[in-house]
Amino acid sequence: MSHLPECQTLLLELHGGVLHVTLNRPDSRNAMSLQMVNELRAVFAAVADERDIRALVLSGAGGHFCAGGDIKDMASARAQGGEAYRELNRAFGALLEEAQNTPQVLITVIQGAVLGGGFGLACVSDVAIADHQAQFGLPETSLGVIPAQIAPFVLQRIGLTETRRLALTAARFDGDQARQLGLVHFVERDAQALAERLDEVLQQVLRCAPQANGMTKKLLLASAVQPSSELLDQAAQWFSEAAVGEEGVEGTLAFVQKRKPRWAT
Repeated sequence: MSHLPECQTLLLELHGGVLHVTLNRPDSRNAMSLQMVNELRAVFAAVADERDIRALVLSGAGGHFCAGGDIKDMASARAQGGEAYRELNRAFGALLEEAQNTPQVLITVIQGAVLGGGFGLACVSDVAIADHQAQFGLPETSLGVIPAQIAPFVLQRIGLTETRRLALTAARFDGDQARQLGLVHFVERDAQALAERLDEVLQQVLRCAPQANGMTKKLLLASAVQPSSELLDQAAQWFSEAAVGEEGVEGTLAFVQKRKPRWAT
């Protein structure tokens, strides 16, 4: 474990060639703070050349996967202005790119809230296992901002038609619907079934040669249309403009005050 970074927002456990990474901010339903983004990026960088680590299992503490971006970081960025919003947003896009391209098999085990950034992480996993009661959604537009870094990865995962519906309605849906959309591969009814399915998937992964898996993943991603860095740069700029604009200010204020924003009738 000496090569792995010290983390405050993540729990790291290495067992038999599998690194279990647990998002560990349960008090905020594992909301994605900038610190958590940076720590996850450090983990992906640390394991990139570690062939002894065959798979990464990403889950959340306290019964939730990830409830999206951290409102405190958003408030801090507001105090600093639009450029801080752009940098905060773009850092998360970089995390999604790095998670997408990690040579290990990335498995997500999903319970509870899977919103915004958490939704994006589910979309870049190689295998996604969800509880049937998990709650998925892209709430950004209901907060007056846009799913800037997430949308290209969602589109790649489930296609333009369904992504348009989900992003433009901020609709919530459960694990069974996520399976129908092709967002997740397996849906289980309880914690024991989730654990058993994970064991089964890991046994399958460990039968595959690590270098062959890494190269196959690289080939498959290159064969698909990938979200480009240029698009994510532009999207971060649009996000910062939305966040400091009238709707973004009203949307996040309404969220904190637990009321409907002005446009929601």
